Amino acid sequence: MKSFICLILSFLQVCIFNIVKIGKTQTIGVNKYMEYQTFEGFGTSSAWWSQNIDDEKRADEIARLLYDKETGLGLRTYRYNIGAGEKENPDSRIGDVARRAESFYVFDENTGKWEYDFTRDANAVRMMKLAVKYGAEEVILFCNSPHYSMTVSGHASGGFEKMENNLPPERYKDFAEYVLTIADYFVSQGIPVKAISPINEPQWDWGGEWVGQEGCHFDVKECIDLLETFALMMKERKSPYELRGPESGQLTEEYYEYIDSFMQSKILREFCSYYSGHSYWMDGNIEAKRNTGNRFREMYPDMKFEMSEWCEMPLTIDSTTIESGLYMANVIIQDLTLLGAVSWSSWTAVNGDGLLDITDGNLVKYGRYTAYSHFTKFIKPGSVRIDVMNSKEDGSVSCVAFRNGSETICVLVNNSAESAKLNLTGLGGKYEIYLSDKDRTCQKTEEGSFLHGTVMPPMSIETIIVNQ
Repeated sequence: MKSFICLILSFLQVCIFNIVKIGKTQTIGVNKYMEYQTFEGFGTSSAWWSQNIDDEKRADEIARLLYDKETGLGLRTYRYNIGAGEKENPDSRIGDVARRAESFYVFDENTGKWEYDFTRDANAVRMMKLAVKYGAEEVILFCNSPHYSMTVSGHASGGFEKMENNLPPERYKDFAEYVLTIADYFVSQGIPVKAISPINEPQWDWGGEWVGQEGCHFDVKECIDLLETFALMMKERKSPYELRGPESGQLTEEYYEYIDSFMQSKILREFCSYYSGHSYWMDGNIEAKRNTGNRFREMYPDMKFEMSEWCEMPLTIDSTTIESGLYMANVIIQDLTLLGAVSWSSWTAVNGDGLLDITDGNLVKYGRYTAYSHFTKFIKPGSVRIDVMNSKEDGSVSCVAFRNGSETICVLVNNSAESAKLNLTGLGGKYEIYLSDKDRTCQKTEEGSFLHGTVMPPMSIETIIVNQ
């Protein structure tokens, strides 16, 4: 009898232990039958680093690391900055010379006219061509400001007063002609120009005493009027690319007027199929992102949203650490799931707040590069985002999942300083797991025939690929 009681107690002890274990386990459920947006690709931009890469071998190495599908990130989109000429402006107010962009539009003292010289901005153009060589399938040409020769102040860094439009309405067509001439030239050279984006963060001050970069303020009406000018001219010229905009610098409620006015323009709705915005100042505001995404989908279900620019701002995390990668990975997941972005691009590729950097003459991969690879190497254009159920909403583990044919791709981020034991459902089939943490960089750590769960190390990222 005593032995039987001991047996019962032992059995109960095991049950209690297992209940505790299950209680500590987080369930991630993937539902491939509930679909959302079709994804179009990842990218990065050329500003303001590409013009400073003088060495051809270094340029080739950077392009390969960013765009090669086998040995690099395999990015799809290259965002080329059409400079506004502050590098040539003899009266430039921009203190940081690296942020003065070179243009193709120069004044010829012999003829007394402004003319195009496409031998200029040679380093940046070479980088764009190398990106295309290694796999960039589309190039988007974007502007931070109209050319300084067209502005009211004579500067591309904004007006002398804050919150004033630095481009007079009578020069709108000149600016459109300028951008389209450059786009047409690149197309003639075999560059796959997909779209042009002439406005950048129109709601910000741009000017006054602060002149940190090229920029131009537009109020809502001015913003729409300029974009409509571009649309009508592109329609008249039968331009082979799209118009994107307005690259809104913030997507929270106080700036919804830019979104609504864009959507209410019959001209733009006829010509534009994307609304472009930047994922700044919302990193920790999940509710704001969710509200903006829900509103966008409910009111404008036929318009795609592209997240065209983000970097950590202000930069507070050591870029060399996995923590910087975790931070960026969480933002990407938020933008894909809450905002429903069909594409995602980082602001800068090679810089202190970028993906790579040059330190003491050596090219360094940052934690953000490692984190980006967990998305870019596995989530291919044409993949469809599917639903994920997370049993905990405390942010300790964030996740996103996509379906591409018979393949399911799930990216998981463990933000905790402790290991995360995960019970996975909806991921049955042959699988591979790729892991990054403080010691490993997107390293295959496991493969098998049926996946029930995984234990993620502290502060880590996993990409799980399942073939069903």
